[in-house]
Amino acid sequence: MEFLRGALAEVCKGQMDEVEQMKRCLEVLCRDECKERGSKEEGEEALEMLSELCENLDNARDLMKLGGLDLCMSRCLCHSEAGIRWRAAQLIASCAQNMPEVQFYLLNQGALLTLLQLTDHDANSTVRVKALYAVSCLVREQEAGLRDFLSHDGFSVLMRGMQSDNEKLRTKSAFLLLNLLTSHPEHKGSADST
Repeated sequence: MEFLRGALAEVCKGQMDEVEQMKRCLEVLCRDECKERGSKEEGEEALEMLSELCENLDNARDLMKLGGLDLCMSRCLCHSEAGIRWRAAQLIASCAQNMPEVQFYLLNQGALLTLLQLTDHDANSTVRVKALYAVSCLVREQEAGLRDFLSHDGFSVLMRGMQSDNEKLRTKSAFLLLNLLTSHPEHKGSADST
């Protein structure tokens, strides 16, 4: 019994350490941008660390509760540096994947429209690919996400992505389109009309 208590305490301590790491990363992202030398690199490293930590579903939920997703959407997705934007999209994807609570939260915050716009219009190809990945995590097997996707003419974004010069964007757009139409054949007409 004592061994089990010790093991459980160690697991809880590990989870608390990860929450502290997430808080430190959020502090880095909250600093005024461009005022400190190396702030871009620090921001990129913080987003990468958060993405890694949020592969654990409990951490994704904790990040949401800490306000990290709001910060990511309000400051990072619209950042002037492409490296920050694509890492922010990656973080949103990591948090949303297979996590309905986080998906609903992000959908209610308007993340899908922002991600569709990045997929469609960002000048940086990596941002476009990562934003599409996040879109996929919000709409696949998620009825509310699919409704939001349809209301923002998401099929048109996918069709334009399939015409891109970027091979990854073409492939991922085609894959998401196929997945959505296989799961929801009733929307085939919506895709045909774009």
